[in-house]
Amino acid sequence: MDTIFTIRPYDKDHKPPIWKPWEQVGFRFVFIFFILMVVPMDGGWYSKLFSPDSLYDFLASIAGGSRAGWISIASESGTWGFASYVSWWLTALVAAIGTAVWTILARNSSQTNYQVLYYWLRVIVRYRVAFGLIAFGFIKFFPMQMPFPSLANLNTDLGEYAPFKLYWQIVGVSYKYEIFLGVLEILGGALLFFRGTTAIGAIINAGVLFNIGHANIAYDGAVHVYSSYFVLLSLFLLVQYLPDIWKLFIAREPISPNYYRPIIAQPTWRIAHTSIKIIVIVLFVFVYGFFRYDRFYNEGRLKEPVLPGLAKAAGHYTVSSFSVNGKDLPYHPADSVRWHEAFFERYSTLVYKVNKPYDINLGNGTPALNDVLKTYEFTGRAGGKTYLYYEIDLENQDLYLIDKNREFSNDERKLLDKKLDVGLNELYGTSVGKGLGILRWHYTRPSKHKITLEGLDANNNNVQIALDRLDEDYLTGKEWYMENNLFRY
Repeated sequence: MDTIFTIRPYDKDHKPPIWKPWEQVGFRFVFIFFILMVVPMDGGWYSKLFSPDSLYDFLASIAGGSRAGWISIASESGTWGFASYVSWWLTALVAAIGTAVWTILARNSSQTNYQVLYYWLRVIVRYRVAFGLIAFGFIKFFPMQMPFPSLANLNTDLGEYAPFKLYWQIVGVSYKYEIFLGVLEILGGALLFFRGTTAIGAIINAGVLFNIGHANIAYDGAVHVYSSYFVLLSLFLLVQYLPDIWKLFIAREPISPNYYRPIIAQPTWRIAHTSIKIIVIVLFVFVYGFFRYDRFYNEGRLKEPVLPGLAKAAGHYTVSSFSVNGKDLPYHPADSVRWHEAFFERYSTLVYKVNKPYDINLGNGTPALNDVLKTYEFTGRAGGKTYLYYEIDLENQDLYLIDKNREFSNDERKLLDKKLDVGLNELYGTSVGKGLGILRWHYTRPSKHKITLEGLDANNNNVQIALDRLDEDYLTGKEWYMENNLFRY
């Protein structure tokens, strides 16, 4: 059988270096630790990988990897704090035990170095970081990870925000900064596909992801472990270059980098190697990027809803009158029934505020196809606001509504997440509609700044509401909302 690989010589004598005993032990620990950190140990991940619904799902599975850890520590906000890193410490413990076993078994071995294993470990880590960061980058490059704040969020008191949501809102306002971060992550990931640019790619990635990681710790965020994960892997990739970096930039000495790499001896294998690398780069940089764009802007799989709301109704409204079963309720700041204020978003969400506590949703608003299941609007925020998704019957001037704050069962989610809209008018009055809690309210528009609503609430009380839009100015331009190719507002 022909030789596929030959060893690139280290020096003129073609003698590989002899590693010291402590270096061999140290490498054994590092090898086991990073293999456990990089290679998915979750059986469900492999099931999803080998039975994908589409090419996008296949690429997304590889890019996302498996985030399942040994253990998860619950805390007040769900994922905060250094306790979240407990799986890292357990991985280190397992690696230490594995190192001890390996060292005992190798005590009579003539192996003097692990340069080949070290090279392939670096390859695995390089590609894991590349895939993960390119995927991370595209959701910022198409700035949907942190959308621009909605009207209701712009009119939320500062103290009602959970710290992480406040941070996300700030980045959402600075949408050009978000795009810039996405460019850096995509670029830093792509540089790791090549040995010659690994060092600069690792420096970019460690810097960018450290910024994200410590910001999420400071603001009680939910991705501090995942971003710190890429910092750790990037620093591991940098270790090989640190002596030469020190000599060149600090000691200002000339250097001649000389790192081990296998050389592919057979032309056929060289062609295969180059072809596979080109295919991987095209798939994860261009094809995956197109899929992301298509899902977000052509399919509407954004964090925020996309179905247009009532035409020219978007705005912040005062509640000029509110009656229940014919009885007028005057405004009182402590009232838990009468609306205090309301918002019609540009999309089909109606928001009203009452003096009533609600559990704070601690999720990050994962993108969905159906607008009812998009929760980013109200995650990480208190303030007594209820979010209603609605669909419009223009002919009869009726709104069909669902409370978005409620929990949906798995069966309900499967039913809803098949298309952008739900078809609430068809489900209204059916057993499914009653299970979803669909409401029907009649609306009128006496003037361009006034809307009235009338119908039964969730407790079968007849409510009559008059809303008057405030004359307020907000930031304008493309940054005002996440554009898509489905609708214009």
